[in-house]
Amino acid sequence: MDKRLEQLEKEYTSVQIPEQLDDMVRSSISKHRRKKHYGRRWGFGSVAAAVLFTACLNVSPVMAKSLSDIPVLGNVVSVLTWKTYTVDKDKYSANITVPEIENSGSDKITATLNEKYKQEAEALYDQFMNDMKDMEAIEGGGHLGVDSGYEIITDTEQLLTISRYTVETVGSSSTVIKYDTIDKQKELLLTLPSLFKNDQYVQIISENIKEQMRQQMIDTNNDIYYWVSGAGIADEDLFGEFIRIDPEQSFYITEEGKLVVAFDKYEVAPGYMGNPTFEIPSEILQDVLVSDQYIR
Repeated sequence: MDKRLEQLEKEYTSVQIPEQLDDMVRSSISKHRRKKHYGRRWGFGSVAAAVLFTACLNVSPVMAKSLSDIPVLGNVVSVLTWKTYTVDKDKYSANITVPEIENSGSDKITATLNEKYKQEAEALYDQFMNDMKDMEAIEGGGHLGVDSGYEIITDTEQLLTISRYTVETVGSSSTVIKYDTIDKQKELLLTLPSLFKNDQYVQIISENIKEQMRQQMIDTNNDIYYWVSGAGIADEDLFGEFIRIDPEQSFYITEEGKLVVAFDKYEVAPGYMGNPTFEIPSEILQDVLVSDQYIR
């Protein structure tokens, strides 16, 4: 963000500024200096560029019109850190980083997601504090930790996918990863059912995942291990056999337009397998896709 503002500053400082506009810029910068900031800090030049850019759009209809005519300009969607909860006390540690989506267009979808992120983070922090209090009351106590954050998986002109992970440690660890995929142009939150004409996708995807599981087990001599039948595992060793995906199974779409289906730790495999993911061949989905807009 700062780099973009610095570039704007260079471009617009070369433009002759009307006296009235120059006074406006200097007044805004003066106000900025007097304010205390607890979030992102912008340099003097960046603030000047931002103020100048906004002011120029207001006073110059020609400039505003020329910008609106550029076809590649769309909603500017970015992901920033809203807040971080931290605890570092003896045998207890927490680091919970909360993302916030900024959208220059409509904020209906982003506002809903941001509120969800904040509520989930607050609930996670409150639960950690309650668990810590309970453990402190036990003689000898124990180790307790939570690490939660986010990662941008896909960011194209059309799609944004945010991955949010939570690792909780009490003796052993448990990992949960959630994905949100947004169509930035249409301002839609995509769901797995919304991509398909009917529910046949559940069976098609499930059978392909089983084939991938079995092949991976063969290729690695069972170093990779899933709870799937037909892979030489005795029935008594099939702990929670994988039958089919949930219609609302966790997923994301890669920048290349490939569908990836994701599972939680322990959902389809032993804990050492982590959080398995499977890329689904696009060709087997063609007949049931609503369109090839996202998956191709």
